[in-house]
Amino acid sequence: MMSISNQLNAANDGQAVQTARSLRQLYFIRVAFSVIWVTLVTIFAKSSLSIASILLIIYPAWDVIGTFLDIRANHNSPSKMPQYINAVISTITTVTVILALQKGIPEALIVFGAWAILTGLIQLILGLRRRKLLGGQWPMIISGGQSTLAGLSFIWQAHAPTMGIVNLAGYSAFGAFYYLLAALSLSKTIRNNSATVK
Repeated sequence: MMSISNQLNAANDGQAVQTARSLRQLYFIRVAFSVIWVTLVTIFAKSSLSIASILLIIYPAWDVIGTFLDIRANHNSPSKMPQYINAVISTITTVTVILALQKGIPEALIVFGAWAILTGLIQLILGLRRRKLLGGQWPMIISGGQSTLAGLSFIWQAHAPTMGIVNLAGYSAFGAFYYLLAALSLSKTIRNNSATVK
């Protein structure tokens, strides 16, 4: 018979496995979205400004959806404030990008850069908080830091002749790569904790 302490540990491990599985699935979904987005941006960035602008609007809008999926996947978290803040920031960014596009692509890129900085910092915080419970968060920590730096670069180069929407494809591609690494790292957490639960 398991002691109460062992039962509690098993319950905690089971909860960690469930959360890790949900987050892993979400990370794979984010990877798929980013791959599709990068492909479309690469195709239309130079041939159709209207489609490229729509893609620029879709990106932060998708992050709002992804954030709420993250909240659902991590519903046992004691504090979801960072996710809610991220959702608000991404919602405001989506609207602001629409308005900025009326002036031009450089203005929209500045908004996008500010958004990348803020969401990168939030991702960094979440990765650090989840590292102790779930492990497998170092790609998200690195990605958050890189997003912050990329945002600064977008703002700095927004009016440069060579800067355009197509440059954001690299940013999204790196994000997809880190989400993929995080998903694979969580697989290790799932295997380890599943063995403990059994």
